[in-house]
Amino acid sequence: MAKAPAHAFAPTLKTFKTASGKAGKYWSLKELAKQYPNVDKLPVSIRIVLESVLRNCDGQKVTAEHVEQLANWAPNAERTDEVPFVVTRVVLQDFTGVPLLADLAAMRSVAQSLGKSPKTIEPLVPVDLVVDHSVMVDYYGTPKALDLNMKLEFQRNNERYQFMKWGMQAFDTFGVVPPGFGIVHQVNLEYFARGVYKSPNDKGETPVYYPDSLVGTDSHTTMINGIGVVGWGVGGIEAEAAMLGQPVYMLTPDVVGFELTGKLREGVTATDLVLYVTAILRGEKVVGKFVEFFGPGAASIAVPDRATIGNMAPEYGATMGFFPVDEMTVAYFKGTGRTDAEVERFEAYYKAQGLFGMPAPGELEYTKVVKLDLGTVSPSLAGPKRPQDRIDLGHLATKFSELYSKPNEANGFNQPADTLKVRYPLPAPQQQVTIGNGDVLIAAITSCTNTSNPSVMLAAGLLAKKAVEAGLTVKPHVKTSLAPGSRIVTEYLEKAGLLPYLEKLGFYLAGYGCTTCIGNAGDLTPEINEAITQNNLIGAAVLSGNRNFEARIHPNLKANFLASPPLVVAFAIAGNVMVDLMTQPVGKGKKGQDVYLGDIWPTPKEIDDNLRFAMNAKTFRQNYEQIKANPGKLWSSIKGTQGQVYDWPKSTYIAEPPFFEGFKMKPHASDAGFTGARIMALFGDSITTDHISPAGSIKESSPAGIWLKAHGVSKADFNSYGSRRGNHDVMMRGTFANVRIKNLMIPADAEGSREEGGLTLFQPGNEKMFIYDAAMKYIEQGVPTVIFGGEEYGTGSSRDWAAKGTQLLGIKAVVARSFERIHRANLVGMGVLPLQFRGADSWESLGLTGDEKIDVVIGGELKPQMDVKIVVHRPDGTHQEVTVRLRIDTPIEVDYYKHGGILPFVLRQLLAA
Repeated sequence: MAKAPAHAFAPTLKTFKTASGKAGKYWSLKELAKQYPNVDKLPVSIRIVLESVLRNCDGQKVTAEHVEQLANWAPNAERTDEVPFVVTRVVLQDFTGVPLLADLAAMRSVAQSLGKSPKTIEPLVPVDLVVDHSVMVDYYGTPKALDLNMKLEFQRNNERYQFMKWGMQAFDTFGVVPPGFGIVHQVNLEYFARGVYKSPNDKGETPVYYPDSLVGTDSHTTMINGIGVVGWGVGGIEAEAAMLGQPVYMLTPDVVGFELTGKLREGVTATDLVLYVTAILRGEKVVGKFVEFFGPGAASIAVPDRATIGNMAPEYGATMGFFPVDEMTVAYFKGTGRTDAEVERFEAYYKAQGLFGMPAPGELEYTKVVKLDLGTVSPSLAGPKRPQDRIDLGHLATKFSELYSKPNEANGFNQPADTLKVRYPLPAPQQQVTIGNGDVLIAAITSCTNTSNPSVMLAAGLLAKKAVEAGLTVKPHVKTSLAPGSRIVTEYLEKAGLLPYLEKLGFYLAGYGCTTCIGNAGDLTPEINEAITQNNLIGAAVLSGNRNFEARIHPNLKANFLASPPLVVAFAIAGNVMVDLMTQPVGKGKKGQDVYLGDIWPTPKEIDDNLRFAMNAKTFRQNYEQIKANPGKLWSSIKGTQGQVYDWPKSTYIAEPPFFEGFKMKPHASDAGFTGARIMALFGDSITTDHISPAGSIKESSPAGIWLKAHGVSKADFNSYGSRRGNHDVMMRGTFANVRIKNLMIPADAEGSREEGGLTLFQPGNEKMFIYDAAMKYIEQGVPTVIFGGEEYGTGSSRDWAAKGTQLLGIKAVVARSFERIHRANLVGMGVLPLQFRGADSWESLGLTGDEKIDVVIGGELKPQMDVKIVVHRPDGTHQEVTVRLRIDTPIEVDYYKHGGILPFVLRQLLAA
């Protein structure tokens, strides 16, 4: 038998001891620094990636050259080297996890059809899926809301949950946290993350330990960066490859150091801080970069506040928002119920590696350093359409009034200024209630960003208590909801005696999950919906989430503001975003007296006095033991099919994906270029993955709605696009179907407004139709198609269906000014060319109108980031050429593309092994 080759860096394997004398082995970075002295100055995040590269150096997927390249990381070098990063584990949420499970099931079907063992397809690292995206706020403002919403959730999602149950028994390393426990990121922080790990196959007396690291199929996976874990969001496509033993490949990143000094002023929350950080870093253009926080200010911030900042990395565009491990991290691990042995090992490992403690200014080398004095942060919101558009609380009222009549291009609502203050009575029996522009119609304490953070959740409870005691109530037009990140939050709000006050203001527990922030806000009343549409009202939502893109929260709400949980409660009482909470009363109290925000805002001491309820190790342990011991009656009653291969029963939720149709062991060699393509759409800047593949409600008149009705599904049972991601027939029809998306091929009307919705002009002939219908006609005729976009194409959630849907519509290339990191990788992973304009070039500078034909000319062998020629053929016979950059960034991505995508590439590797 051939002997395994010696490890190229064998002498770096050393032993460490814990405080109680237990021994473990580890791949020592200090030892590696004797060979590469540069290692000691590397950012902490880079060193953790380096440890993985060093440990996994097998001479094949990971070579000695990879170790050397990363050990010699320079702050400002050109980034051409590819890092193969082998992660410790993978986390999924159900919207993204179900299509991923469907792909794995389809791979098993292929293996069986080729006479191979289905068990060839098996995750090689632990995979945890948390069902947190399926609960909707149908019921609210009642003590029964949680129970009723969960019953509806199980009714709607029975077929999906049966499929997950099949997955649990079919795959050895695949676990599911059932609905009702919490949001994936909070469960990840409080329960999954164990500090350091050893391989399950390592049966040695002194096992090798290594740091936690992961990728997750939700862009906010970066919340885990708050406890010193290297991890980020990827599309389901990349996550599958990581599960099946592929390293996560990336270009060596820049690392922006973020130095924090000073301390937050009284009355300023972690949410305010994160909105500052998001606005600053968006301006610094950190897309695709690591951000590492350091300095005395970073050391003073509590771990939940760090996690809140890490969570927002997708909003500032970074791959990560990383905080190194220090005493605060150890205290958090103890307080959240990790065992003494785990905590001891965690601390000893990081100290042995020289990775323990918050770096001081000047200690490490960064690509660039950005600074913020915490004392300069003031109360803030962000909106009305993007999370990076921060607004001082005192400026919100005037900002909304300005945007009301500004044109769409200036982020405005293009409404006549004289209608701003007009109010309309609702029909009987509610005619005494009027609604108008700026009214807060949804006030939601929701999402992972803040609901894992005891200081802001307790602040919301304390503000509610003071408001109730002052005699304040919530306006009747506001839909209120409380959806905490885990059951622990309810526990400490109850122990602190604050939950009854939130309930008195209508903030009853509506579910444990990602509700309003993902578009699961549930509907408004029919009367309110009618008043909005008839009078073209600009209604508002105020939520404690991280996403406020157009039509994401509710299709009829055009102004959505991110705010801290206490501000959500305050705006529910004020009832309108044009109330200036810094100078005007929040409302009238008991004897008709004015009550101001300062009267009900909690003091730091009041928050601190209640924090003791939030960190109780025993409570955490008892809560998470229930996942296996008592998953709940609803979950236990779900019956999944058995066996290693899925039998694909007829379902409008789960269908065998078409990505492996006609699969052969040898890839079909295809030419990367093409000629005579038609333009499917011309888009502006900041087209999000929500625009491309919405997660929210399905419109009856849309292609997906028409298909569901044709298959016997009534409107009441449509559920959401997110919940139907296991069915490609729905998802293809939902691609580019966001009700707010604007295809600029379609000319503006006389007022300058643009028609919204997933429409295009079919060529030749300028015939207006749904993008899906046009795509099917082009495919039938054998005509390739392309999309043109602006800056930040594909920003937002790590939504693999945004790329899968693009590919299934026959789109061969997306040409944009710039791409968001995950979506670019997903396009390559699905065999779609991402092409980037150079310099000041754009589709506008080319004068495109949509009736042109496009050639993409690739000269010679496909290479990463090569120049590619685009030839535009106009109807008058003239043509024009422009050079663009191919955004296939690494050699492995070239291979993925040649195989028709990452999934066929990995499947061929597994079946050949």
